[in-house]
Amino acid sequence: MIKVDHLTRLFGDVVAVDDISFEIGKGEIVGLLGHNGAGKTTIMKMLTGFLEPSGGSIAMDGLDMETQRSAIQNRIGYLPENCPLYTEMTVIGYLEYAASLHKIPQSQRSAMIREAITRTELAPKAMERISTLSRGYRQRVGVAQAILHSPKIIIMDEPTNGLDPSQIFQMRTLIKELSRNATVIISTHILQEVQAICDRVIIIRSGKKYLDARLEDLRRANRLLVAVDTAPDQAKPIFDGIEAVADLEVLPKENGRFRYALAVDGDGHAINAAPDVAKAVVDHGARLFSLSQESRDLETIFGEMSAQDGRTAQ
Repeated sequence: MIKVDHLTRLFGDVVAVDDISFEIGKGEIVGLLGHNGAGKTTIMKMLTGFLEPSGGSIAMDGLDMETQRSAIQNRIGYLPENCPLYTEMTVIGYLEYAASLHKIPQSQRSAMIREAITRTELAPKAMERISTLSRGYRQRVGVAQAILHSPKIIIMDEPTNGLDPSQIFQMRTLIKELSRNATVIISTHILQEVQAICDRVIIIRSGKKYLDARLEDLRRANRLLVAVDTAPDQAKPIFDGIEAVADLEVLPKENGRFRYALAVDGDGHAINAAPDVAKAVVDHGARLFSLSQESRDLETIFGEMSAQDGRTAQ
């Protein structure tokens, strides 16, 4: 559905997006993440055809962005951050205007507007001026205009911005429903939202692709975490002798104990190798303080990335 190949964007001498490639299939919900200034918004602007790449290519639904931009844009629904709205208009008047911009035939317009209002639960506010609406309801209007024309690709920047907990739950349900017929890309700072909604995450760091992985694969990181009383030069022969252990990483000491991460070959269930690891440690006369399967979530990954960047994790 979406293919990005060696995408690059320069602003003068500044490289905002640096040689990024990825593919997104139909029906996927993908989170596009990164610290402020990482290049996420620039990527989204290029994906929507608003900004020209300095290099590389973008193809969507078999169409090339460089030569078929209008046809691609007709297939995209876009919710920018702080979605600009004509606040003097009523909700239904604004959606009528948006429908005309999307060139929705008059015969279909009323039904499609009604469906967008229903899906975003805007019916109680349909005749009110946008200027009178709360931030949460304005966000819903932005979502309604993004999905009005039944796009094949939906790109949302901070879709739950300003919503209360009940509205956030409704938005999650709507996004999952939309993915039945569309590919969805979400950019947000709320990691819990990505973990609740997305199938996959692409993390951008300083303009480069830092990580591209399915969330279920991240959750079952194929490593064991071990704490023993044995220094690395003595511990290495212990773990090298275990057939399932493919690699060893020395971690910072904690409470005076030596800690290691053991990468395990196999089916993705590192815990299956735990008995062999425990036996090897005891057989070598070492003391085993803890043994567990590593669990990585987005907060852990952002913490690692922040540490590498020398900044405090947010």
